[in-house]
Amino acid sequence: MALSAKLRLFYKLAGLAFQRQFSYRAANLAGLATNVFFGMLRASLMIALYSARTEVAGISIQDAVTYTGITQAIIAYLSLFHWWDVMQAVYSGDIASDLLKPVDYFTFWLAQDVGRAVAHLLVRGLTLVLAYAVFFHITLPQTLVQWLCLGLTLSLSLLVSFGWRFLINLTAFWTPDARGIGRIGFSLSWFLSGFIMPLRFFPDWFVKLCNWTPFPAMINTIIEIYLGVLEGPELLKALALQGVWIVLLFSVCQLVMRAGVRKLVIQGG
Repeated sequence: MALSAKLRLFYKLAGLAFQRQFSYRAANLAGLATNVFFGMLRASLMIALYSARTEVAGISIQDAVTYTGITQAIIAYLSLFHWWDVMQAVYSGDIASDLLKPVDYFTFWLAQDVGRAVAHLLVRGLTLVLAYAVFFHITLPQTLVQWLCLGLTLSLSLLVSFGWRFLINLTAFWTPDARGIGRIGFSLSWFLSGFIMPLRFFPDWFVKLCNWTPFPAMINTIIEIYLGVLEGPELLKALALQGVWIVLLFSVCQLVMRAGVRKLVIQGG
């Protein structure tokens, strides 16, 4: 298939997933309400933790409150709590027909995830940030370069997140119930990515440990670019590191998927 045809198919799949996500109006509103509630709760806790302090580890109280809003806004965008679509396809047997489609299986799911994520970013992400702007004095990027880098890091973080989530789902080829493994994988991403608390609040040894994993490239990089904490060479290094994790995760996913499909064929589907 020609590259142009593959791109058209990718955009078509992403567009269908985008439209499908918008059709779940009640679920979108319920999810938004939940995100806003817990966002406000987290912001209140952050304000209480700062107490009389105006700054901790280079992050002001205004930045800390903004951090809670941004992390809440990207929960659905990055599917931080769960994503079992590929796992369900393996267990239901739908993977057999999916593999016959005129598109690579990995690309097939990536396109759908991009459409889903963009819909969530518009419906739940931007709306939540606007709600924060009403209740709090939040930090905003100050330059065009910062806004452009924010858009780039959001795109890269989605690819890192997808690679990790897809890899977790592939464990379904080797176990009758892989959700337990998945829950462990998602829990690790919460604690090591900077979602629970900014990584700058932790000891250096813990931050170094986190940086050996792909998780900070999912969330912490977004936060630090948005807040303007990263500049110059550090900013470029963070974006490059996201690119490295994308290549590594996507490569591992392809290798594991091939092994899983061979196992599936050997067992007769």
